[in-house]
Amino acid sequence: MSHPEGHAATGDKKQSGLLALALGSVGVVYGDIGTSPLYAFREALKPISHDGLTQFEIISLISMMIWSLTVIVTVKYVLFLLRADNDGEGGTLSLLALLMKTANGHAALLMLLGLIGAALFLGEVMITPALSVLSAVEGLKLVAPTMTQYIVPISVTILVCLFAIQSHGTGAVGRFFGPVTALWFLVMAGAGVAHIADDFSILAAFNPFYAFSFMHEEGFLGLIVLGSVFLTVTGAEALYADLGHFGRRPIQIAWFTLVFPALTLNYLGQGALVLKHPEAAGEPFFLLFPHWALLPVVILATAATIIASQAVITGAFSLTRQAINLGYLPRMEILFTSETNTGQIYLPAVNTILLIGVLMLVITFRSSESLATAYGISVTGAMLISSILAFEFLTVRWHWSRIAAAATLAPFVALELVFLGSNILKIEQGGYVPVMIASTFTLIMWTWRRGTRILAARTQHTDIPLSAFITSIERKSAHAPASVPGTAIFLTSDPDSAPAALLHNLKHNHVLHERNVILTIRTVNRPRVRPEERYEVEQISERFSRVKLTFGFMESQNVTYALAQLRKSGLKFDIMSTSFYLGRRKLVPDAKSGMPHWQDRLFIGLANSATDPSDYFRLPANRVVELGSHVII
Repeated sequence: MSHPEGHAATGDKKQSGLLALALGSVGVVYGDIGTSPLYAFREALKPISHDGLTQFEIISLISMMIWSLTVIVTVKYVLFLLRADNDGEGGTLSLLALLMKTANGHAALLMLLGLIGAALFLGEVMITPALSVLSAVEGLKLVAPTMTQYIVPISVTILVCLFAIQSHGTGAVGRFFGPVTALWFLVMAGAGVAHIADDFSILAAFNPFYAFSFMHEEGFLGLIVLGSVFLTVTGAEALYADLGHFGRRPIQIAWFTLVFPALTLNYLGQGALVLKHPEAAGEPFFLLFPHWALLPVVILATAATIIASQAVITGAFSLTRQAINLGYLPRMEILFTSETNTGQIYLPAVNTILLIGVLMLVITFRSSESLATAYGISVTGAMLISSILAFEFLTVRWHWSRIAAAATLAPFVALELVFLGSNILKIEQGGYVPVMIASTFTLIMWTWRRGTRILAARTQHTDIPLSAFITSIERKSAHAPASVPGTAIFLTSDPDSAPAALLHNLKHNHVLHERNVILTIRTVNRPRVRPEERYEVEQISERFSRVKLTFGFMESQNVTYALAQLRKSGLKFDIMSTSFYLGRRKLVPDAKSGMPHWQDRLFIGLANSATDPSDYFRLPANRVVELGSHVII
């Protein structure tokens, strides 16, 4: 007998959960793109406002903005790229991890593209808080002109406070992200609707003819303007990067029901306002509001930009953890700020680097107008790389023909190349900043990846096969090491070779534990692994066993907890009678290592800065023994 009431209740519960996720995604996913109206139209007007603005120019700019949102954000990201997921996770490194599983002959190229894309995203993370907060606080100039000199100090204070609270976690504050940002979008939409009536001719912007005609008629000037128009779609990469937090459907629902309509209406309203009042071109966003509402709007805008900044900072933490687990960065201290949500993490080193970078940008550029010129290259570059990786995804994972994949992606690549070209024109006005930031991060990740492989090759030829070692050590002889009670766990990256720490322990202490575990920790190119795939246990001999722990690149590598869980499957593991042995290497540079001397030094510096393995793998500090050795690299 059916129970329609029960089915209805279940359906209502699922629907409410979906809407709650959609509301949450508004604050996290769309925070960055939601602050673009503060400065995008203003910056696009500046190159053409010297000789007065014409109706055609204003309508054309709004048309370019609306169709940029439609083509790049709606079609490419919301409808297509959100489907290119790695077991539900999105983002450049997640997509790279997926593609590396089937890379044939061009793995190095894919890796380089992925690292550049990730580095460009980190550059965007530095610029977004500086630009967003500055653009919001600059609204104070209209409230009280005497406040102009305090804009930079106020912005610096807000940013310092924002980064200072990261260690306390964002769970409690995060519950307000969605509602506050949703209110921000509703306010923007309302302000836009109120001014569309200023000049209904702005509705002609829905016709893409104006966008194409402007580019055709203006030529080189149109290319310069396009660099500012691109500010409309900044933050689109966050859609993809935050896929795993909310899922595809909530992100799509939020875009089509609130975000896209609100952005479109606001840009139309700004265009209509400038058509009727050309003098408003200097601050078209804030002048949408009556004077009495300016201060509340500035406060709301500041809150929205803080939320947008928080979202990209969280994204940087998540991306860095992925890079560490995938072997592109050295281990760093990762703190968990929530007992229930493992996605809420805090990386002190990354937080400090971002804070220093953001403050330097604010103090150096001092205005959102100056900083906006530096913004486009990092975003366009990241978008172009995601399109290239998407081609590989379509042909390899979805088995499309190369012709079909190229035809599908060609419009996006062409548009992004035009956007990239227009932003490169601003290289001297500040566009060099994201290039420098991205180049630095790419160099660091490439050096670490290359150095770790050279190091593995250098140590491999001196390794002793584990099976041969066990056979010799368990042979009864007068020189057999003394047996001591308890369990020794030796961490190693090569499960088939005798760990260096085991060899050093025998050499210096002349003892062998009753039970010895050769432990290898692997990270697979998937976000998470199922519990039954976590463990692999092999009994090699009476005293030796081999254990492999497998983690996804989005997971915390808590070895103590994993071993405690494994004990239920029969592994004899008592933490109070167990010692963890780690090998610590002191690296010595060698001119013949295969890397230039400066890169050797960089790799050694990165290795020395890596967090202690016992902290990273959550090992009990009082049960860890470290044995060192020198390695020439």
